[in-house]
Amino acid sequence: MRILVTGGAGFIGSHLCAALLQEKNYVVCLDNLSTGRIDNLAPLIGNPQFEFIQHDLIQPYVTEADRVYHLACPASPVAYRSNPVRTVKTNVLGTMNMLGLARRTGARILLAGTSEVYGDPKVHPQPESYLGNVNQLGPRACYDEGKRIAETLMMEYHREHKVDIRIARIFNTYGPRMQGDDGRVVSNFILKALGNKPPELYGDGTQSRSFCYIDDMVAGLRSLMEYTGPLRHEPFNLGNPHEVTVRELAARITALAGATSQPVFKPAQQDDPARRCPDISRAYKELAFEPRIGLDEGLRRTIEWFRTH
Repeated sequence: MRILVTGGAGFIGSHLCAALLQEKNYVVCLDNLSTGRIDNLAPLIGNPQFEFIQHDLIQPYVTEADRVYHLACPASPVAYRSNPVRTVKTNVLGTMNMLGLARRTGARILLAGTSEVYGDPKVHPQPESYLGNVNQLGPRACYDEGKRIAETLMMEYHREHKVDIRIARIFNTYGPRMQGDDGRVVSNFILKALGNKPPELYGDGTQSRSFCYIDDMVAGLRSLMEYTGPLRHEPFNLGNPHEVTVRELAARITALAGATSQPVFKPAQQDDPARRCPDISRAYKELAFEPRIGLDEGLRRTIEWFRTH
């Protein structure tokens, strides 16, 4: 198939492009390189089945495609808050442009949504039926609400124009090729540990998260794209349901990296969710999705990548 991957030079996107090429697809990677990196695509450049195009999805783009994986959007707090208006535009205009392309070509389109649509949840773990608790005026709203309206656009294009949609709600994902300066908790803690510096915890560090290794996430996205069951147009949580506190994560990374530093505590951040963990029963039943890489094994692989890169 001819597959378009927007945001394909990013962390998840570059791994996805590589996996799709292994199945002998023709992959067109679209990225404006605002947060993606051309280095992530180095193993793919030169492959006759791979094409990279630098383009900002705020502007329309025309090509042919059988599948569209729409991942383009700054995803880390540092990135999406650096230009919040552009983040909103990417989610709204970028998604509309890709839905227009899918409508014209008849392509199936998958939105890389986010667990942030649940905000600071009052239901735990979070099922797809939970409508969320999002502060639309807060500092994270450009991303949270941007992704929520992107889901709305997906559903309305499906209802009105019969576009074949898939919606993935991605929970915390980690692994090689994460950026060290993106403000994400895993990369932050790893860099601190490799420098034997104290990890920084906000609040008391008891906030919980669940972490899915990149290989498991890519497998989940591919399964969802090709899923044709009765819930194919409904959202699917993709993530690892194993929940750990941020404090525990810091301790694990420090130990695995061979560091001895102790954490330091800083004031809590506004709208930082107290708990975040997916209910993946829908994905397990319909997609046979089940993360296979344990946290310690995934962290070892990621720490080694950061150590050598």
